[in-house]
Amino acid sequence: MNASLEIQSVDHVNSGDAGNNEDGKTARENKFFQHLPASEVVEELLILGKTASPILMTTFLMHSKSIISMLFLGRMGKIELAGGSIALAFANITGNSVMKGLCVGMDPICCQAYGAKRWSVITQTYLKTFLLLLIASVPISLLWLNVESVFLRLGQDPVITKVAKAYLLFSLPELVAAAHLNPLRSLLRTQGLNSPATIVATFATTLHLLINYIFVNYLKLGVKGVALSSVCFHFNMNIGLLIYIVLSKVALKPWVGVTTVSMTQGWWPLLSLAIPSACSVCLEWWWYEIVLFLGGLLNNPQSTIGAVGVLIQTTGALYIFPYALSVSISQRVGHELGAGEAARAQRAAIIGIMVAFSYGLTALGLAIALRSEWGKIYTNDPQTLSLIAGALPLLGLAEVGNAPQTSACGVLMGSARPKVGIRVNLAAFYLIGLPVAVLLAFHFQFGFWGLWWGLVAAQYSCAVMMLYSLYQTDWRHQAKRAEELTLAAGDEDVGTNLVP
Repeated sequence: MNASLEIQSVDHVNSGDAGNNEDGKTARENKFFQHLPASEVVEELLILGKTASPILMTTFLMHSKSIISMLFLGRMGKIELAGGSIALAFANITGNSVMKGLCVGMDPICCQAYGAKRWSVITQTYLKTFLLLLIASVPISLLWLNVESVFLRLGQDPVITKVAKAYLLFSLPELVAAAHLNPLRSLLRTQGLNSPATIVATFATTLHLLINYIFVNYLKLGVKGVALSSVCFHFNMNIGLLIYIVLSKVALKPWVGVTTVSMTQGWWPLLSLAIPSACSVCLEWWWYEIVLFLGGLLNNPQSTIGAVGVLIQTTGALYIFPYALSVSISQRVGHELGAGEAARAQRAAIIGIMVAFSYGLTALGLAIALRSEWGKIYTNDPQTLSLIAGALPLLGLAEVGNAPQTSACGVLMGSARPKVGIRVNLAAFYLIGLPVAVLLAFHFQFGFWGLWWGLVAAQYSCAVMMLYSLYQTDWRHQAKRAEELTLAAGDEDVGTNLVP
């Protein structure tokens, strides 16, 4: 007897429906409980592993950019660490989250179009997303130029605000680079070309460390040097990936198969996904940054903000694996739905979420084991180190909920359902998590620890709601939606060869 894994499906059918091969396949897709042979589990794990590994490495390297920046800021002093932390938080709230969220809207279209072999839809969507992000960067730039008045009105320390202002002003060119880098990476991921980004990120990260050293230690630019180093990193990533696309014999050429007419049509499918996706991503990202601002209202704001900044960077480090897995699941689900393979899409979703839960437990163990040593990487301030050590186990506990919900979010993105993510994130983070954090931190006098108990509440409630949404999924209906989406997003292909 073959070993099997019991998983849940979403539609009810009678066992008598499997009268022939086609009916048997339909019944297998829709039976509420079904048995998945171990061979299929292993096959899916290998596929996810092959897809996720380069994404994991690329994400780690790109996150290392932020870690390197924090290390240089921390070595400058407590004020520089606090100012840089709050500047990075504001950049995430108003810039990175918006850019990333809008770009997520292109993923389901491109993945499903790739599964359906509609190549021109992919290139058209890439260019439209680039234009969309460029337009979005204009109001973001204006906000960054007026950041000092915003921070002071929010009650932040004037000295810290001055440092944050300098960082953001010198980070403005990064918005242009990010507007192109985000859709460029998505374009390559859609095609399963993940290794080039890993190679380019390796060189860019190495250069980032060197450029930081030159700007900060040799040219004595201080916080401004750290900001400029980050700008250089993003431009180096763009240059490296563009060189790969030009020289590659397998990558789609984004400038082929695009016409003036095609660029004026098919915007609504992208916007209908990009805007809800941006809202969903922003709701979650903003929660973390709101916590950083709340930390500035507690006693000893310099140590508190510094500790929150380090913990948010740590959250980012823990998030690398779930994010890579989520992108892989989104890619797998999108490809399979685009090809009309509803059962295979469901299989990828369920196995991926199981892997994510296992990772969450591992992250909890690491957070507990490293709680006394982790903060020393960033700072030697005793008060900041004490706060980090106390909150790190709570961060690990939150990851047990965060990892599965992140993977579930990947399923929603792969099946082009960002509006579900909006509802879930709004309820989990703002109707549950934020009130818990504020009440515990300020009303019940838990202080710093109360903020992180709020994160635990948010992540677990988010996981429950995300998983329930997947439990209700009609996979055959999602496959039909995928076909309709790719037809609406671009012109029909007429044999255009986009690969030279």
